[in-house]
Amino acid sequence: MSGLGMLTMAIIYRSLDIQVVGVWVLFQSTLLLVDTFRSGFLTTAFIKFYAGSHPERTAEIAGSAWVVGLCITGILVIVNIPVMFFLKDIHDAGYMLFFKWSGLCFILMLPTFIATCVLQGEQRFDRMLYVRGVNQGGFLLFILILIIIGKISLMGVLFSYLLSYFITSVYVIIMGWARINTIRHKSRKTILELYHFGKFSVGTTISANLFGASDAFIINLMLGKAALAIYNLGQSLMQLVEILLRSFAATAMPSLSAAFTQDSPIGVIHIMKKYIGMLTVVLIPIIICGWALADLPIYIIGGGKYIGTQAANVFRLFLAFSLLYPADRFFGLTLDVINRPIVNFYKVLIMLAINISMDFLGIYIFGNIYGAALSTAIWVMAGVAMGYFALNKYHKFSFWDSYSLGFSESKLLLASTLQKFRPKK
Repeated sequence: MSGLGMLTMAIIYRSLDIQVVGVWVLFQSTLLLVDTFRSGFLTTAFIKFYAGSHPERTAEIAGSAWVVGLCITGILVIVNIPVMFFLKDIHDAGYMLFFKWSGLCFILMLPTFIATCVLQGEQRFDRMLYVRGVNQGGFLLFILILIIIGKISLMGVLFSYLLSYFITSVYVIIMGWARINTIRHKSRKTILELYHFGKFSVGTTISANLFGASDAFIINLMLGKAALAIYNLGQSLMQLVEILLRSFAATAMPSLSAAFTQDSPIGVIHIMKKYIGMLTVVLIPIIICGWALADLPIYIIGGGKYIGTQAANVFRLFLAFSLLYPADRFFGLTLDVINRPIVNFYKVLIMLAINISMDFLGIYIFGNIYGAALSTAIWVMAGVAMGYFALNKYHKFSFWDSYSLGFSESKLLLASTLQKFRPKK
């Protein structure tokens, strides 16, 4: 689905002017950042309490999550209403688009969001694929229709985005995957459980998503929308790495939660190290190929107008830093699972402060988007170091053991896979 999203992005990049693409990037960055207040508040808390619970308990959690989700959505919409009266005073097209349409976006996205939480908690990744297929496929289809009839524009892309979420939300409600009927099973106790856990995890999630958003805001401020479009193109190609990170994280979290519930620190750390190591092993050939062929995906997605820009080198820089992404992602995920979200929150806050200060300093020194890209290396290394020391207080382990374990597990997986294809005697 991330690949389908990249295809949609490629069509948008090739169909719209570079300045208009910059407006769309700023709108999406702002929208997704604000929406993380809802997703960050609920996702980790929901899965933690939902996974492995008995049916009566899951109904209570799902219904309570709907109440929390509706409250947060209502707050986001209400807070946005006063700004509508001052739209004429907003001179940036990206921010104007956000304040004008974000309320409707948040409402249409809610059922889809709750459904993905439920399906992840139930480990029904087949159904998650259908949900994302309807969402991404619908968005792509509407964009293609606009191109065919010659009506592609910024507003056309926006309405396609809204319509794709409306259809997806109707779909998950009809299929019963959003479990909207469980609202009657809500309980004050469970709502408070979700709230008390979510108030820490939301800070972590918002801060984590601020990395990309702060890059967008600072580049837009200091270098303009054309530079933002070029930077986003190079950064967006990292979706290939994000596919792996999200997939491994989604499958690891229920296992980590189960090990923690069974009071097995050794099991928690072993699962974490295994995923870090295996994911890093998988990334190595991807990074090598990406470095060698960086100009090709830039041309395929952005077209000829982006060849010769800094987009390919930005992609190469992010690829180089991505070897540390698995450790950073799974250290943070494990801290949440072992009920240390406050530690994770402070860790991410420090990383964010480093990123923002290094963005300003880097762009000031280099005068281009390389300054923002290079700042990534500093905050990722800081995050890995802080996560490692925090988890060692829970259970001591060797950082480098993650990679040896991952290599061993990868060999076993490869051997068992090859065994299946060998002809039987």
